[in-house]
Amino acid sequence: MEFLATSLLELVTETSTNLPPDVRAAMSMAASTETPGTQSSQALDIILSNVDMAVDDEGPICQDTGMPTFFVHTPVGVNQIRIKNAILEAVAQATKLGKLRPNSVDSLTGKNSGNNLGEETPVVHFEQWEEDEIEVRLILKGGGCENKNIQYSVPCNLDHLGRADRNLEGVRKCLLHAVWQAQGQGCAPGALGVCIGSDRAHGYELAKRQLLRTLDDVNPNPTLAALEAEIMEEANRLGVGAMGFGGKASLIGCKIAAANRLPASFFVSVAYDCWAFRRLGVRLDAASGAITEWLYRDPARPVERMARGEGFPLTGREVILTPPLTEAQMRALKVGDVVLISGEMFTGRDNVHAYLMKNPPPVDLNGAALYHCGPVMLKEGDQWMVKAAGPTTSIREEPYQADVIKRYGVRAVIGKGGMGPKTLAALKECGAVYLNGIGGAAQYYARTVEKVLDVHLLEFGIPEAMWHLKVNNFAAIVTMDAHGNSLHADVEQTTGEALAELGTRA
Repeated sequence: MEFLATSLLELVTETSTNLPPDVRAAMSMAASTETPGTQSSQALDIILSNVDMAVDDEGPICQDTGMPTFFVHTPVGVNQIRIKNAILEAVAQATKLGKLRPNSVDSLTGKNSGNNLGEETPVVHFEQWEEDEIEVRLILKGGGCENKNIQYSVPCNLDHLGRADRNLEGVRKCLLHAVWQAQGQGCAPGALGVCIGSDRAHGYELAKRQLLRTLDDVNPNPTLAALEAEIMEEANRLGVGAMGFGGKASLIGCKIAAANRLPASFFVSVAYDCWAFRRLGVRLDAASGAITEWLYRDPARPVERMARGEGFPLTGREVILTPPLTEAQMRALKVGDVVLISGEMFTGRDNVHAYLMKNPPPVDLNGAALYHCGPVMLKEGDQWMVKAAGPTTSIREEPYQADVIKRYGVRAVIGKGGMGPKTLAALKECGAVYLNGIGGAAQYYARTVEKVLDVHLLEFGIPEAMWHLKVNNFAAIVTMDAHGNSLHADVEQTTGEALAELGTRA
């Protein structure tokens, strides 16, 4: 199989950088139906531009390339060990080339392997079949949407919906709740892969396998087809909207399977995927490993452009910010303001925040903009280059953020999905704001970075290090201000009311 590793590297690269046609069509439809001029519409404009940029630069659509998960079918007699080794080789090479972010972290030591290899990573599922070719499908599902996976054991009581019973009506309530609970943290509009039944472990696997279906297919089971259509219609009436900003598009796909279960158990397992729905596949010649067919896309067909304009049309009402920032500047901002940051900022996510609770920062954070971001970085000579740099989900830093703001004078926190009441109180007390970037827009934000000035705490690994960046016209929206206002809390409340209405049936 002399071409096997090369074919698999091409699969990984294309999956990371080129959104499949069915997802492109769904996102174009979402953008075309959104109300122009709204925050959700602005977010969708950036998303569409980002998709084009990723293809142009062969860069990751989103910096969080997740835990690569392969589904492999092999003819009887084909050496699966050899295929597994080729997958490991391709994943390590793709990481070296900046197509994947190094995401494999030892759960005991916290050490990042640096090449996406480690215990049980990447994930590879093998099955035999009676066809002559090898089939490999790959899903790259980032941590933000992976954290919004959810499993229900019914009967159960759900926020705004009451009791969900062991029937299809109970399943319907669970799936609407799954969309609602993701809000902007899962980078809406998202997609659901669902398994009704099975056990806890296999139910999640079957749910993720449903994400291998195209968004425009029709379930062969008429009962499940009807439920999928119903969820799509009702979920898009919730008003979660792109990035949780409120809007018409909350879900771009719902795919459901049913599996037999134990009498004592009734699980509804949900794999939530984000708008950056990266999933491709190939057929390979079993003798040479060469690609004979692409799945989900036709390589002979030109990749259609997604952007409707310049990506983020400027109105002249944007607020220009140049760090270091002052309390007066932050208190002058209000929810809904669009800001453009030019100057210096620092990245800091999970490990950095935990570090700052016990240690002084390696840089002066007084007046700083702190960006929740785990970028994809490559070193070219002595200079680090940013290959992808979108925001990560901020709620993980809720236990730390208020203390970091109070201790070190941080004036702007940048991330996605919003934060909780503890951070909101600190913003009000100290005169700081939370700025929401567009999740998944890794190429869009990478292009705003003019230079990597320095790096600190690199021992945490590339995604978790503290990067010192110089940016130009970094766009974000104020969603939590210094006056106690939170767009995220408002949207959660209004969508909760809409959820309650959908849960009430005559």
